[in-house]
Amino acid sequence: MTPPAPERRLAVLLSHFHPPASAERLGTAVAAEAEAEAGAGLSASPCAAGDSEEGEGKPSGAGRCVFCNIVAGDLPAFKLYEDDVCLCILDAKPLTAGHSLIIPKSHYPSMQTTPPTVLAAICSKLPFLSTAIMKATQCDAFNVLINNGEKAGQVIFHTHIHIIPRSKDDNLWSSETYSRKPLTHDQETKNLVDSIKEILSSSAKDYSTVTPSTPKEL
Repeated sequence: MTPPAPERRLAVLLSHFHPPASAERLGTAVAAEAEAEAGAGLSASPCAAGDSEEGEGKPSGAGRCVFCNIVAGDLPAFKLYEDDVCLCILDAKPLTAGHSLIIPKSHYPSMQTTPPTVLAAICSKLPFLSTAIMKATQCDAFNVLINNGEKAGQVIFHTHIHIIPRSKDDNLWSSETYSRKPLTHDQETKNLVDSIKEILSSSAKDYSTVTPSTPKEL
């Protein structure tokens, strides 16, 4: 029997992480985040964009996702950085100290629906923000994580990027815990490469860069 949607999303997310101890810790954080949304009467999936154009919002907070309510000032958050395009906040249930989220200020439910200019603005802040976070946490490494889509473990359907500071004994996942096989140089791989390149060629004209955004004083 297929488990209910929240449990299924959590199971998918946990399947990507090892060892078991880290999965348990991650599960607690994600479950608490989803529970907090439910308790606040907020939707973890549809948002303001459900009834309006993507990137637009409703005047009241009842129909917004948790991130849209934070952007609107209707929910509290520890803000680290803000400009006209994006906001960086501390994760409410961090995996490690300094675990932060970069979110666009307009609502887009997935990476695919987020305009390339917005993604460019967000990603351009990664070196700046991650350097500050690493210095503050005295870490010299971090993970950048995006859960895009239900099967990838996305719980809040508002595009966001995780910055997760890492230390040697943080008990989170490592690349050695994954079962990985060498890439085979066969016809199937060649067909996959050709297919991706063809799609990229046909859609390249839809992508562009963004002009630099102006930081705001918090």
